[in-house]
Amino acid sequence: MLEENDTREGDNASIGPAILSNDEALLARLGYKQEFRRNFRPIEVFGVGFSIIGLVPSLASTFVYALPNGGAAALVWGWTACAVLLVIIGLAMAELGSAAPTSGGLYYWTFMFSSPKWRCFLAWIVGYSNSVGNIASVASVDWGCAVQIMAAASIGSDLSFTATTGQTYGLFVALLICHGTICSFDPKIIARLQTPYIVANVLLCFALIIGLPAATPKEFMNTASYAFGDFENFYGWPNGYAFILSFLYPLWSIGAFDSTVHISEEATNANVAIPFAIILAATSSSILGWGINVAIAFCMGTDVGAILDSPVGQPMATLLLNSFGKKGALALWSLIIVLQFAIGTSMLTACSRQIFAFSRDGGLPFSRWLYFVHPHSHTPVHCVWAVVFISLLLGLLGFAGNVAIGAIFSLVVTGQYIAYSIPISARYLGGKKIKPGPFSLGKLSLPVAVVAVVWMIFMVVVFLFPTTPSATAQDMNYTVVVLGGTLFLATVYFYFPVYGGVHWFTGPVSTIDKHDLHPRSESEYTEKKENMSDEESKGVA
Repeated sequence: MLEENDTREGDNASIGPAILSNDEALLARLGYKQEFRRNFRPIEVFGVGFSIIGLVPSLASTFVYALPNGGAAALVWGWTACAVLLVIIGLAMAELGSAAPTSGGLYYWTFMFSSPKWRCFLAWIVGYSNSVGNIASVASVDWGCAVQIMAAASIGSDLSFTATTGQTYGLFVALLICHGTICSFDPKIIARLQTPYIVANVLLCFALIIGLPAATPKEFMNTASYAFGDFENFYGWPNGYAFILSFLYPLWSIGAFDSTVHISEEATNANVAIPFAIILAATSSSILGWGINVAIAFCMGTDVGAILDSPVGQPMATLLLNSFGKKGALALWSLIIVLQFAIGTSMLTACSRQIFAFSRDGGLPFSRWLYFVHPHSHTPVHCVWAVVFISLLLGLLGFAGNVAIGAIFSLVVTGQYIAYSIPISARYLGGKKIKPGPFSLGKLSLPVAVVAVVWMIFMVVVFLFPTTPSATAQDMNYTVVVLGGTLFLATVYFYFPVYGGVHWFTGPVSTIDKHDLHPRSESEYTEKKENMSDEESKGVA
């Protein structure tokens, strides 16, 4: 938890375990009343993180970014390098999640750890960057699912069917609407599905690790020297830089560490379950993913260009078709599609909670409308459908070409890494101290944080560059446009004269008072703050 002088208790100092559960009492000390039901048990919190990673479906979605930027070497050694650093990021995030488990997560930590001069602006930027990254996650997952379904149709038609961009976008829209509908129901349904998701994901991993070498015909089997040493470069960057570009493959696949944090207000034993979920999901996925990539490197054949240019339209599906034949590939691919759909359900759940938390503190436009929990489903339905709508707009990048839609995938990593780096840095640069939660790294906290932040900043810069050194309008990396444009507009909105956030946004706002001190709009915030006592005002600010 935060130090006592950094908590926002106000009138809730007397609220404790005698009235609330331990989780609700901790949330009250952080300044918020319990508005969701705590449906997620610790294993289900892990299930959210693990199913959002959704290892095999995620690898299938981003396989196309590794093959042309390193080939087999990128699969094996790129994954190895990134896996270690991803676990380090997970450790830094887990420690903060244990200290202050709230759905606001990143921007809440930023505000509490930063200096008084900068904390409002930094919390604002983190909130918007986190929102963009999470919404891009929803869009990229469902776009990947649409492409996978179209690949199944191509395999089933003996490669006579090739989907158009319009057909893929139409399916993408249908998937988003399905996910929005499911996530509008009682969250208990999604919670109970997490255990089957865990089992199915693990079984699918072993199906590839064991099944690929057993089923692949000899003409597609590779030697150890090829699997561990072959390097392919299709786009013209120097080999070293091309290898770094392949990191999008592991970094997108194993990410969204904040997803479990955003459901912390629906988790039981949250300050233990959150760090457990983050660390176990990152480490187990890293190990299983390495095994899958080694199996792929031995079983993909040597003609990387044929895999990338196959009429199937999906490199991983092409690889499975070569190894398992039509029926076997369709059977495995169908399970991949189901689990990819499950990723979308879990990701939209986590994203809607983050949007809800930021709106609860008045940070987003239309916060008064977004800050709503349906009385029957106990779900932030307005946030769910707002995310669906913005994801639909992001999906329009698909009409600008494959490189443009790839920007959604890199936007996930860049948006998240900016949002992760600031609170981790603020913990040590803001002059504040924290009381650790049940999970603490002790003396290792600082070196872990330094490595994590340096790595994330480096990768943000890398993923803003285009795929090819001689970029055209079609080859341009639109990540810088979407992310840069969002952060620019967020900054303008913050400093805008009279109506900007600098005049009314004060960071996390206590909702624990029975009269509901939360500002549903800028004018209401000002009115309520003027009517608050000094003690209450300290609780809010």
